[in-house]
Amino acid sequence: MFSWHFLAPRYWPVWLGLGAMKGMAALPFRWQLLAGRQIGRWAGKIMRRRRRIAAINLALCFPELSSAQRADLLEEHFAALGIGLFETAMAWWAPDERLYGLARVEGTQYLEQAMARGKGVILLTGHFTTLELGARFITWRHSFHAMYRSHKNSLYEAVMRRERERRSRLPPLPHEDLRGLLRAFKRGRAVWYAPDQNHGLRNSVFVPFFGVPTCTITATSRLAALSGAAVVPYFPRRLSGTAGYEVTILPALENFPSGDVASDTQRINELLEHHIRQAPAQYLWVHRRFKTQPPGSPRIYPL
Repeated sequence: MFSWHFLAPRYWPVWLGLGAMKGMAALPFRWQLLAGRQIGRWAGKIMRRRRRIAAINLALCFPELSSAQRADLLEEHFAALGIGLFETAMAWWAPDERLYGLARVEGTQYLEQAMARGKGVILLTGHFTTLELGARFITWRHSFHAMYRSHKNSLYEAVMRRERERRSRLPPLPHEDLRGLLRAFKRGRAVWYAPDQNHGLRNSVFVPFFGVPTCTITATSRLAALSGAAVVPYFPRRLSGTAGYEVTILPALENFPSGDVASDTQRINELLEHHIRQAPAQYLWVHRRFKTQPPGSPRIYPL
């Protein structure tokens, strides 16, 4: 992982940030929540572009809420983002002994049943602020590959790959490595996958997400069809106060894939929406989920 060029001055801020994160992982959980909440709210005031994106997303997805309610949800979202920094630090560097008392994982029998088929499993989830820590809790039950998109900063990318592989006990797989994915399924392995980000028009269809026609990648249905892998959804959630976390593993999707890619993709969106609504502040609203629009539709986000 280590390369001497990572000692160049341009990487020093990243080293400082990683060092700070490692220190954050050692703090008591109550302190992490308090500090993360404050950092997130502070960041929400200076990250004006991301704040505007999140506000637009919330207005599109929760039109039934009043302006005041959406404003409160926006503040809670940035607080959750701040806590997410500490959760990532814990996921990478906290020992299991510190985390065992923080999480309850339900539905592990569904994952075991799907793995017993021997055709592999797509561990399906969404981009929640608890993403890294939720995946760490899954590693207590089973090893898995993680599908990912490369990070622009090569030092952060190298550290992220190392820590994810160290915890999940299998190397991460880039999105574009279709052969690697199919080999993993053929070996009966689990692959972590979150299909809820905008990847453009290629291999995507427009299906509703919170009632908004949304450009959504069809890879979940296509991978299941090519490999025969079961699709097992799971969703992490941070509980109120210092109660810790809950990870819910659901039964493998039945009659999936159905042969209708658009219908399968909409089914995934509906599943994600249902679980997002249970803790809406903990979803990644700062992502430009609705960036790609049908031809002739107005732009959703400002330049």
